[in-house]
Amino acid sequence: MTPDDPHALPDFTREFIDRDDLCRFEQALDAPAAEPLVAINDWRPINQRVRRARGRRKKPKRSKDETREGVLYTLLKWPFLLTVFAWIAILAVAYALTRLYIVLYEQLVTWRGRRQKLRQDLRAQDNYADWLRSARALDAYLGNEQWKEEDEYAYYDHLTVNKVVAQLKRTRHEAEHEQLLGRASASEPPAIEELRVLLEACIKNNFAGVENPRIYSETYSGTKDLVQEYIDEVHACVRLVADTPQLSSAVKYHHFKHLDTNFGRTALCLSGGATFAYYHFGVVKALLDNAVLPEIITGTSGGALVAALVGTRTDEELKQLLVPALAHQIRACHESFPTWFRRWCRTGARFDTLDWAKQCSWFCRGSTTFREAYERTGRILNVSCVPSDPHSPTILANYLTSPDCVIWSAVLASAAVPGILNPVVLMTKKRDGSLAPYSFGHKWKDGSLRTDIPIKALNLHFNVNFTIVSQVNPHINLFFFNSRGTVGRPVTHRKGRGWRGGFLGSAIEQYIKLDLNKWLRVLRHLELLPRPLGQDWSEIWLQKFSGTVTIWPKTVPSDFWHILSDPTPARLSRMLHYGQQAAFPKIQFIRNRLRIESEITAGLVSFAPEGVRLANGVPVAGESEDDDPLVQRLDETFPERSEYKDSSLFETESGSSRPHSPEGRGRRGSFLEEMRRQSAVFFEDI
Repeated sequence: MTPDDPHALPDFTREFIDRDDLCRFEQALDAPAAEPLVAINDWRPINQRVRRARGRRKKPKRSKDETREGVLYTLLKWPFLLTVFAWIAILAVAYALTRLYIVLYEQLVTWRGRRQKLRQDLRAQDNYADWLRSARALDAYLGNEQWKEEDEYAYYDHLTVNKVVAQLKRTRHEAEHEQLLGRASASEPPAIEELRVLLEACIKNNFAGVENPRIYSETYSGTKDLVQEYIDEVHACVRLVADTPQLSSAVKYHHFKHLDTNFGRTALCLSGGATFAYYHFGVVKALLDNAVLPEIITGTSGGALVAALVGTRTDEELKQLLVPALAHQIRACHESFPTWFRRWCRTGARFDTLDWAKQCSWFCRGSTTFREAYERTGRILNVSCVPSDPHSPTILANYLTSPDCVIWSAVLASAAVPGILNPVVLMTKKRDGSLAPYSFGHKWKDGSLRTDIPIKALNLHFNVNFTIVSQVNPHINLFFFNSRGTVGRPVTHRKGRGWRGGFLGSAIEQYIKLDLNKWLRVLRHLELLPRPLGQDWSEIWLQKFSGTVTIWPKTVPSDFWHILSDPTPARLSRMLHYGQQAAFPKIQFIRNRLRIESEITAGLVSFAPEGVRLANGVPVAGESEDDDPLVQRLDETFPERSEYKDSSLFETESGSSRPHSPEGRGRRGSFLEEMRRQSAVFFEDI
């Protein structure tokens, strides 16, 4: 079968979702509320203006938004707003001209002759091995190998790294010698103990700057030889500590638990962006093929659909799905113009919610919940959702915060852009397998409006401090510019040591962009921006859209024309290629990070005491639940908990209709395990 053959896809003709689930979802959408908290849709407000009868005494007039009162505010609002908008328009034109100048500068000064041929060869590669070969050829032509050999660099502490590498090597050799021939002196501590202390001192997030993206931004492949030597040496030392018989399992377990707390975890974040989000498929494919796909994945809006596919499929299934034939399964925009135009006029939404639920369910394996997806694949899926009312906080749905929430409902909520799809109700799966409204039937909408990249929530729930962001939002992509290059993409002239477009061009670009950001913040803080559809739209510009590593797939002008249309196999093939091309330069950086992180996780799993269960793939303290110090504290604080310890509310695999992991995690188990894991940071006696 060819890559364009849809029948080569696993479960291509399978209908995952039950008709009863769709009916319950429809009932939840249509259910009336006693006192509506939100509008029926984004275009129909709750309270209509009512004319007062003449002759009656008017009550004191109060504005709808009491924060926007005052004579001066009323007089100056629109003149000030129009003035600022006019200045923003001028800045936008100036920014476009500046970027045009920089592009012409790079094309005329840099991309010529032999270098241009090497660059074209680099962009033509479809797999990382060939890409790396081309990147090294380009580095050799530019003389970047000499830069790698020099230890000194302003963006990391090369003296400390040199010293640590030398100590690790010496101590590791001594430990290997002692392990082979026995202890040389009983009066001195063993070398393996000294090595363990050294590792606990240097295995930290961005130790001495070795994870600074700048030290990966001066070449097309790799980084400083000293940094790579440090990564290799730390990896070898962690392996030695894990394999040595000189340390007990208890000591090893506490050692790896300490490393896990200090080093943190890695997450892949997929942004929104309508059909631009299909570039994420190429990014995921590049990471998967090179075994650097993180276990923690989050998606927003269009990225939530891609994240749901990744979070509910195994590696083998994903490798078969991430092909151009997947375009045959993407049919969200299949309706004709008259059909959707009539719906838009009637309901204020272009797309039908139930049809999208059916289309989305295939990517989510039917009514799979976040907990079921985690237990099936081991990946931690997260979806950002924004409440329809402007006052409630956003949520990051995952198997901890909303374990029984149905994934396809969260994906729909995260993609419910005002005017495109009306706010939806999240659904939860009950014990009998039927669906019911989640969170009192409140409605939710597009996550990109407030939290496109939920970095703070990921850090809170999973100790994530290294984020890989695949960013395709078209309104942000236009303004992405790194004056000193980015990971695997150095500055195009002066052997990567200069500024893009020269110092003057980069300075002008930076000033205009900062000035645009400043005036948008002024409008937001003075509450001058209109709120169409009852939504504060300033956050779609002013939130953080990047991560430790940011991947920006190259888009083409035709993507804007097809922003609300289904891709063809040919167009999806191009998106897969460009997504991989954008991810290839970042793989070495990500691989160095995950080499250490995976060894720490493997050590925790291997040396967990008997009876210790897993939370997020990591063993947690407490050999039994009754002896766990955190559980004892909870029992002392909340005595009523004892009434529920043996109740059917916490049945595990034997009494539950939902599938559970081999560890037999129940609802109470998953919650308490995660609390124990996070509280270990604060309670040293755990």
